[in-house]
Amino acid sequence: MLKKVFVSPVPGRSRLRFAARAVLGIGLAVVVCGLAGTSLIGAIIGGLAALLALFTVTDATVRGQAVTTALLPVAGLPVLTAAAALHDLPVARDLTFLAVVGAGVYARRWGPRGHSLGVFAFMTFFIAQFLHATTDRLPEMYAAVLLSVAAAAAVRFGLWCYERRRPAPAVPAPPAGTGLARITTRQAVQATAGAGFALVVGQLVSGDRWYWAVGATWWVFVNTTSRGETLVRGFRRVLGTVVGIGLGFLIAVPVAGAPVSTAVLAAACVFGIFYTAAVSYTWMMLCVTLLAELLYGLLGFLSPGLLALRLAETGVGALGAALAVLFVLPVTTHAVTDVWIQRALHCVHACTAQAAARLAGTEGADPAPRVAELEQLLGRVRLSVAPLVHPLSPMYGRKRRARLVLGLLDDCAREIRGLVAVAADPEASHDARLAAACWRVEAAVEALTGGGTVPARAGGPRAAEPALAHLHDLEHALAELAAPLRSPSGSRLAGA
Repeated sequence: MLKKVFVSPVPGRSRLRFAARAVLGIGLAVVVCGLAGTSLIGAIIGGLAALLALFTVTDATVRGQAVTTALLPVAGLPVLTAAAALHDLPVARDLTFLAVVGAGVYARRWGPRGHSLGVFAFMTFFIAQFLHATTDRLPEMYAAVLLSVAAAAAVRFGLWCYERRRPAPAVPAPPAGTGLARITTRQAVQATAGAGFALVVGQLVSGDRWYWAVGATWWVFVNTTSRGETLVRGFRRVLGTVVGIGLGFLIAVPVAGAPVSTAVLAAACVFGIFYTAAVSYTWMMLCVTLLAELLYGLLGFLSPGLLALRLAETGVGALGAALAVLFVLPVTTHAVTDVWIQRALHCVHACTAQAAARLAGTEGADPAPRVAELEQLLGRVRLSVAPLVHPLSPMYGRKRRARLVLGLLDDCAREIRGLVAVAADPEASHDARLAAACWRVEAAVEALTGGGTVPARAGGPRAAEPALAHLHDLEHALAELAAPLRSPSGSRLAGA
């Protein structure tokens, strides 16, 4: 895990830039709130609003990101108003919170923007519970949210908009077999049911901190699709919280809200949240937990008993999510994994065809966008099979097959990248044998995705020409994929 977090490749130092900009943007938001005369409560809600604005907005283009950022207060301020107005009406407050959960998850059907607005709306209600917001504080909170989102936007789109210098990332379209609308509807029902369980049990555990359980359920559902992904994410959330609470006893409790020390440590936690988010949910949750402890220290509420309560509420929330995905309209790991693998295989063929066309001198042929899409698709495959390759997975046969499939797909991606690099050479010429090799790749992909017989790789020594060598190795990897992808139904690759 340490190697994955701190040694994994960082193209263009993207994670480092992402994290450093977050510290700058959130720091500016807190300073602006302070200069505007807000209280400690206003500064905290402003800092958290800036964190969400910088973390949750993931549109493919800078223009799209700016539009979504501008819409965040439109989604958040009405929710904040409702949360404050219902502060002393627990039944109405709880029902409204569950409605926000369901609507926030359902909004994911509208892509990254719907996801961002749904997260911001939910977290606004959550923060209102965290700070015990009442209607008399609303003007200050409105100002803090607006100022902080504006400060975060100024840093993200003005001072340090590194995204302008690179092409928009390829975003795979939702798989047709498990359509986005169908999945988001199921997940909205699941999340609402899980949050309802967490809300009721969380209030039995603590009448003051029950919202922690609802928050745990909510975040377990973020960026997951199948029940296996959700269960693994719940486990990682609890693990990160446990380690974070342990660090809290060593760091946050001794600091006890000292302003300068808390500010420095909070900045380090923010950096950790953004730097580790893409590679380790456990490490990210460790940083989130420690940040929450530091904020409670500032508010004067931090104690060992509070840390133990947070662990209990997190466990309740994770259990609520687990029960929901197991028994309420479950989406199986197999259904999701199969779709993403097929999408990746079709993209392998498309990359090959574009590279061959480029070598043949076809005007306009460009395999680069397809290669970027393939990387995105392989990321989705890894996410979907994560439950099977998890160290605690008891399904050893399926774990071996899942690892084999991932390895062979990585082999395919490596050969595709090599082929594209050859095709990018202006001096590379088309070989008549490329057409036959590309046809064999197409036939192998069609057989793997359609149930036919995968043709064996042509015999003979490995070709000396770079393009042909990559194509022949690609054929070999595709042929090897047939066995693990066609295991008997009783021991299928991802039958969780």
